[in-house]
Formats: sequence, C-alpha cells, structure tokens
Amino acid sequence: MVSRLYAQKYPLVLLCTLAALSWTWGPVTAGRSCSETRHVYAEKGYSTNTAPLTQISGEHLRLCPQDYTCCSSQMEETLAHQSETDFLSAIDDTSQFLHTTFTQRHRKFDEFFRELIDLSEKSMNQMFTKTYGRLFTQNANVFQELFVELRRYYSGGSVSLTEVLSEFWSRLVERVFSLVNPQYQFSDEYLECVNKHAEQLQPFGDLPRKLGLQVSRAFIAARALVQGLATGRDIVNKAAKLSAGAGCVRALMRQWYCPLCRGMPSLRPCHALCLNVMKGCLANTADLDTEWNNFIDALYQVSEKLEGPFNMELAADSISVKVSEAIMHMQENSIATSTKVFQGCGSPRLAPGRSRRSPKESGGNRRPFRTFSPEEKPTTATGTNLDRLVSELKERLRPMRGFWVSLPHTICNDKNVAADVTNEDRCWNGQARGRYLPDVTGDGLMSQINNPEVEVDMARPDVRTRQLIMELRVATNRLKHAQAGQDTDFMDSEVEEGSGSGGGGERYSDDWPGYRPYSPPYSKPPLNPQTPIKPPRVRDRTGSKWNRSKGQSISAVSRPAFFSLAVLFWVSVMVTVAPFWR
Repeated sequence: MVSRLYAQKYPLVLLCTLAALSWTWGPVTAGRSCSETRHVYAEKGYSTNTAPLTQISGEHLRLCPQDYTCCSSQMEETLAHQSETDFLSAIDDTSQFLHTTFTQRHRKFDEFFRELIDLSEKSMNQMFTKTYGRLFTQNANVFQELFVELRRYYSGGSVSLTEVLSEFWSRLVERVFSLVNPQYQFSDEYLECVNKHAEQLQPFGDLPRKLGLQVSRAFIAARALVQGLATGRDIVNKAAKLSAGAGCVRALMRQWYCPLCRGMPSLRPCHALCLNVMKGCLANTADLDTEWNNFIDALYQVSEKLEGPFNMELAADSISVKVSEAIMHMQENSIATSTKVFQGCGSPRLAPGRSRRSPKESGGNRRPFRTFSPEEKPTTATGTNLDRLVSELKERLRPMRGFWVSLPHTICNDKNVAADVTNEDRCWNGQARGRYLPDVTGDGLMSQINNPEVEVDMARPDVRTRQLIMELRVATNRLKHAQAGQDTDFMDSEVEEGSGSGGGGERYSDDWPGYRPYSPPYSKPPLNPQTPIKPPRVRDRTGSKWNRSKGQSISAVSRPAFFSLAVLFWVSVMVTVAPFWR
C-alpha cells in the first residue's frame, strides 16, 4: 500500500530509479531463456552441451553482434559451417531443374536417334532382300559398312560424313556396274578406272548429292544437339559445385544464424540483405550469364532445325529410298554408261563360259531394279516422335535463360530463406530486428565493389568460372555451325570438296516428302556440283578386294583463305612503306 501511494505521488522519481537500476544491472534481456535456440540447435543434430541455458555476454562472438547471446564460441563456429552447407544445398536444389532436364533430354534424344539409325538399316535390309534377293545378300557388306560409319560419326568419332558417303557410292558403283555387266570379268584396276569415269558420268544421277545434303545436315545437327545437351549437363554440375570463401561464409552466418544466437530463431533476414549476400557469394557465377544465354539460344535454334529442314526422321527414312532410286537410275542408263566406260577403260575380259553380247542384248535378260512403293518405305522409331521431343525440349529451354544471374533472387524468394520483400520492418537487418537500409548491389564480379555484406576480391577472377565460359563458347560455336549444316571438325575439307554439308539453305522439291510445317528457303544449286578427282584408293591385296584402307582427311587452306591472307599481307606492306612515300 505504501509503495503504491509512493508511485502515485512521485512517478518521476520512480522512473529515474528504475533507469538507474537498469544501467547498473545491464540490459533488461540479460538472463533471458535460450530454450528456443537450444531446441532449434538440437533439431539440426547438434549437442546442446555447449549451449547456454540463458543469455550470456557476447564478447566472445566473432561473426555475430557482441550483445547478449545464446551461442557459445563453439556454437557460432558450428553454425558458420552449417550456413555454408545450407548455401551449397540451396544452389544444388535450385539447379536441380537444369541438371534433370539436360540429363533426361540427352538420354531421350540419344536413344531416339540411335533407334532411327537401327531402324533405317533394318528397313533397308528387309526391303532390299525382298527386292533384290541374293544379289543384295551377296553385297550386303557395302551397306553394313555405311551404317557402321554413320553410327561412328553420330557417337562422336573422328569421321567425315563426306568421305563416308563418297566411299559408299564408290563401292556401290563398282558392285552395280559388275552386276549390270555379268558377262564380263573386271579386275581391281579396271574397277578403279570405272570409279574415275563415274565422277564425270554420274551413273547415279544427282541422287548422291541430294542424299549427302539430307544425311549430312541431319546427322550434324543431331550429333551437335546430343553433344550440346551433354555439355549443358556437365556445365551445370561444375557450376553448382561451389566453394564458399571466408567472406561469403561470414555473411551467410550473419544473415541466417545470428538471429538464432540472439534468441529469435523464427526471424528471417531482410530480403535486400539476402540479395546482397547472395550476389556477393555468387559474383563469379553471375558472369556466366552472357555465354550461358548464347548457349541456350543455340540449343533452341538447333532443335528447331531438327524439327524443320534438318529432320533426322526424314533423313533416316530417305537413305534406303534414295539408294534404291540411285540403283534404278544406273540400271536404266546402264547401256550408255557402260559404253562410255568401255571407251575410256578399254574392253574388259569375258567371264569364263560367257559369250560377248552387245550392250542391248546383255541388258535384255537382266532382272530390273525397282524403287519402293510408299507402304514399303522405312518407318520411324516406334512409340516416339521427333516433333514431340523437340517441343518438350524447347519448353524446358526457355526458362533456363538468365538462370545464373537470377540465382540470388531465386534463392532469396524462398520464404524459408529470407523474409518477404513486403516485410521490411519485421526482419533481421544484420544487427537487429528492423529495416535494412543499404542499397542492393548489381550483378557480376565487377559490381561487388560496393557490396556492404561480402568482401569480394575483384582483382582475382575465378579460374574455374573462366574455364566454364570457354567451354560454353566452344559448345555454342559448334551448335551455330550445325545450324548451317557445318561440322566444325571437318569444315575446311567439307567446304573445299563442295559436299553440301554446309549448304544449309539448299533444298530440292522431293527432299522431304510430306514435309511440314516449315519450308526452307530455296537457293540455286552450286554451279559445279561435281566432286573433284580423288586420289586412288589403296586396296588390300591380302584380303577381300572390297577392303580398303581408310585415309584421313587432310584439311588444307582453301583458295579464298589464301587470297585473304595475301590481301592482308599486301595491306600491311603498304601501311609500313606509306610514310616513306610522303
């Protein structure tokens, strides 16, 4: 009763007394229970033996504010390691979408393309056996070798599609020429002569060039896409495996676990604080953005080519059809072709037991070759569809643009990581509960000079990030060349030989039967479609006469390139001597 009367009569005196006591005994939070902090700490799997029961003086803290705290030195160190683990886990979880997409799409496309090649060979074997019977089975190794080399190219082997197809047609013209002239016996040297004349006579018409365009463009694009998806998967794996520096770990600890040490485990860091911390920790990763976007765009464009003019399904379908049409073309023109070959190579020897007959007579009893009806043509892979695969891939590629530069926002938008952007006054600002005042810094390494949370050494760019940037550039360059039907491994030789591998815009009206939904622009065929004279092939005398040594493609400087070098040399000379003429 007396104290109550005293308080009513002397309120100002009482207030001053309480203030004095507060200054003497320390902050009113001293001795506050740490039960919530201990509970959260135990839930993370740590022992609470070193955890204070009530708040203690924070003079021992190195990372958090040195106010009264519920954390011992050992707890602060443990939570700092935990913050790094949480950060790396957040990166891994966020990038999981990329890794899963690249892994699954690579597997689906790879399986699909391999199945197309298998079915193309199977369809050819079935239909050619039905059409030509024993004549095909006796010469099946020519076609088997073609598909062996196509698979080797697709699988990443150092194989030139131009050389593969050229070798196939060379072997085929020798076989067909022998079959349409069964009354003669041809030596290896004579067949070499037949091959030389075939380059000018074109016994298969324009079909080898058409098939070369279709197969080369489709296989180059298919291989580039599958390799690009594998590269994307590997880049994501490497980029997501970060190592947080000391400055980053300190900032992570301050934003995520210093509230826990203050006895406020439910208090989330302010959104702007989280962004500054993440942008500092991910400064080098953000520098991947430009090359990453170029890589994603190139993947998208190559997939559209496969959906359009470089359709792998139609290319695989066309192999047996075009080969059959080529054989029929040579059969129909065999008399004129044989006559010109005999004039250039001389009269061959008659086969034992055969009498010499005129070309007209020899052609009358031959079984005619024929092309296939539509229902006999090869079918695509069962249960799969290229249009659907490409459509699904494009849907997943779109959100990948800007992934690395937007990664800080993606992480901080998680309500379990940071407070909502609208909750600016009831969040942890790095020191206490309240508004976070510093501005949010920019993206990338060079923008971190004014980052208030993370000290970043901008004088030492991350070597690993620079390596990833170079890998992205190489992959993007390969994809861009594939869009034009060019293989970067054989660009010099392909351009010189005029194989058509680089003719991305060239198209024939019968290239893609029943084609939809895109019609590539038509451009005139090259003025000189004939292939240049090739060096003679070396035959293996110890084995079958059809076993030939595979020569390696020799890339030389093309004439336009040489001319350009000459011009540059002349300009440099003129610049050097010009001052002496004045």
